[in-house]
Amino acid sequence: MSSATPNNTFDVAVVGLGPVGSLGAILFAEAGLRVVALEKQTDVWALPRAVNLDGEIIRALQPVGLAKPVQQLMQPLRPGERAGFVNSRREWLFGGDARAIGSNGWQPANMFDQPELDAFLRKTARCHPNVTTYISHEVTRFSSGKEQVEIQAVGKDGEISLSASYLVACDGANSPTRKALGICWRDLGYDQDWLVVDVEMIRSHGLPNEVMQVCDPDRLHTFVATKDPFRRWEFQLHAGETAEQMLDHDTVHALLDPWTPRDTYRLRRTAVYQFHAAVADKWQHHRIFLAGDSAHQTPPFLGQGMNSGMRDVINLAWKLPLVNSGCCAMELLETYQAERHDHVHDLVSWAVEMGHLMQHMADVEAAERLAMEPPQMERTSLKSGYGQGREQPPIRSGIVVTEQVSNEGATGYLLPQPVVRDGQGREMLFDELLGAKFVLVCNGPNTFDEDTRQC
Repeated sequence: MSSATPNNTFDVAVVGLGPVGSLGAILFAEAGLRVVALEKQTDVWALPRAVNLDGEIIRALQPVGLAKPVQQLMQPLRPGERAGFVNSRREWLFGGDARAIGSNGWQPANMFDQPELDAFLRKTARCHPNVTTYISHEVTRFSSGKEQVEIQAVGKDGEISLSASYLVACDGANSPTRKALGICWRDLGYDQDWLVVDVEMIRSHGLPNEVMQVCDPDRLHTFVATKDPFRRWEFQLHAGETAEQMLDHDTVHALLDPWTPRDTYRLRRTAVYQFHAAVADKWQHHRIFLAGDSAHQTPPFLGQGMNSGMRDVINLAWKLPLVNSGCCAMELLETYQAERHDHVHDLVSWAVEMGHLMQHMADVEAAERLAMEPPQMERTSLKSGYGQGREQPPIRSGIVVTEQVSNEGATGYLLPQPVVRDGQGREMLFDELLGAKFVLVCNGPNTFDEDTRQC
């Protein structure tokens, strides 16, 4: 456990120290808040889950000095790296090439190994002087009052009692916090069982540096060239197939045989998951907030599950300090769900449409095999595929945007981050010039009076 505060009273309590909770603890602490973080597990989970980190998230780490350390954990761009849809013969249908630099000033899509990133973020959080951590402590009760959230947790040495002005629940898809609050899921219409296979490549192999959505009529599957030396496959289960059948090593090896010889890899993880699309009805209950998987679940086709959770705590990390210091009213916190819910809903819906697009392209190939008329595209469009012109959705409502019903224009979108020169001719990323607080960008000389400048 790191630093303590008088009477076990804090500004923010973070429940769950996965990547989202750890990042939240770091950002809240860097903003000057006194943070307590509670995690029921003893160690970082040693198995991979998420594999892609957006350049947007790395950009958000610049103000706290973590962008470059995190970027060093990412897979450098490899020759021929791209993402797309292929047919059963792995012939390219459509997609896009990977880019070294995107609009956020960093590589847009970064492959990583989650246990490595988790360990780095948790260690950074635990070492921060503003963070007190309770590892191997499970929250057993909490209550939200007018001014504080009262929390009880139990560890190997017994029960502890804490209080915090706010609680941010990053306790996963099976969130005890969400369940205790009686908050329901809103289903977005995708529930499919998939086998996920992670391997470590131990010998030379001919696997491509690509993300492939394989639209095979015999079985939809995905291949992901994750961070070296790891690779991932995901296989959709057929009706009647069981997890026990699919997890049998003979079955797993047989599924990988068309891709690579058995002596080129070592099985790292095999698991059957239900890919689920859902968003919580409520993200805030008085002084308690849901973030990450506790608030939303998505099929993995876009690689946006963890990224969306990180956007959640990034959003709270500038609002909570303003309200806690008295600079802004509590009503500011009501914009959290307004801004994050619709953005997540758009991304989850996009991932669902990508799953439907995989099935449609497989149905087209099946029809071609039988010389039949191809089916009509109904629940999706080609724009749902990689590199087909669909962009990240904007913020549609909240503190900055009153109402955004169109994807046109600049309102609600992230400001691009190019490399710029300051007044002394020094090159830097734009955010390094702007700083981490509110900035008014003017086209022309500053003619504001002193009162306006103070605002």
